[in-house]
Amino acid sequence: MPEGKHRTMYYPINEDSARRAKEMNSFSDYRPGSATEEYRHSVDEAAALAERQKARVDPMYHEKIDRLLDTYARKLAENMNEGFAIDARVPSILIAGGSNFPVRKKEKQNAARDRNMDEWRQVQGLLDKIRSTGMGGISADDPRAIAKLESKLASLESTQEKMKAVNAYYCKHKTLDGCPDISEDVIRKLESGMASSWHYEDKPYPSWALSNNNAEIRRVKERIALLTRQKEEGFTGWGFDGGRVEANTADNRLQIFFDEKPDEEARLALKSNGFRWAPSVGAWQRQLNDNAIYAADKLDCIRPLTGESPSELQRRVRVEQQTDVSEPEPIPDKDNVEEVEQDGGMQMY
Repeated sequence: MPEGKHRTMYYPINEDSARRAKEMNSFSDYRPGSATEEYRHSVDEAAALAERQKARVDPMYHEKIDRLLDTYARKLAENMNEGFAIDARVPSILIAGGSNFPVRKKEKQNAARDRNMDEWRQVQGLLDKIRSTGMGGISADDPRAIAKLESKLASLESTQEKMKAVNAYYCKHKTLDGCPDISEDVIRKLESGMASSWHYEDKPYPSWALSNNNAEIRRVKERIALLTRQKEEGFTGWGFDGGRVEANTADNRLQIFFDEKPDEEARLALKSNGFRWAPSVGAWQRQLNDNAIYAADKLDCIRPLTGESPSELQRRVRVEQQTDVSEPEPIPDKDNVEEVEQDGGMQMY
């Protein structure tokens, strides 16, 4: 079990293996606990990086950053322990001497060291993932994509209103001193920008800045609308001659399952239309969206058994679903309704 230190998770380092590795490759004595100390120092630096990144990004990304940090701590421990085990397999020629030196075993050890180094580089790559978390785009594959886009939209709209308020303040006062919407540091930066040669408009935020931000607002709104519609309407799978297509909403994939391996022509058609073979699920697949359906329209090998195209099938099913939901209660046949007078009114039976 890993030990905890604040929010940083440490995993065990095999000190015995580290000591044997030292003895196999050096005349100097092993300092007890030094391997664990080195490991924890690396994890502490990663934890500091994670905290800096969390301070920069929206709180919705904090859990992912913590998971990446824990993965880094675990995989680094595994990599170091494996490295110690490899180093302890065969002694250095300086320790063992040249007589009857196991050259073949040493070659295998060196090959294992190379693989271990490649794994170490992959572990260090997790630090780059921590640095980039929350800084890039939002994938439709993300189950929280709509929530993240809504948060991004709120931030963009807030920025738009702030820029407009600052411009209005400057237009009225011809100075940014005392502007309640921005800090002193921002005021100084805006004033410096206005004094530069490329700033042609007499306002802190030029028209292009508001226009670009507004365009991004529209783009994010369109993505939210598209993902919301796709989530509400959904997609349907179908059967075809030789297999089936599934709309896997959980994994956000349109998946094609063939009863037998498709021929080379079919495989080339699948690849050219964005489908890739996924051995883990035994299917050809691509991201589940309207573009995937349009791509499926081009593939005769997976045409629905009904004879319609995949996009026609989606439209028909959606219309049928809407009809089922909105169909009103049947009105009784008036010929089967007996009207009797009761309490001055009409009562139906």
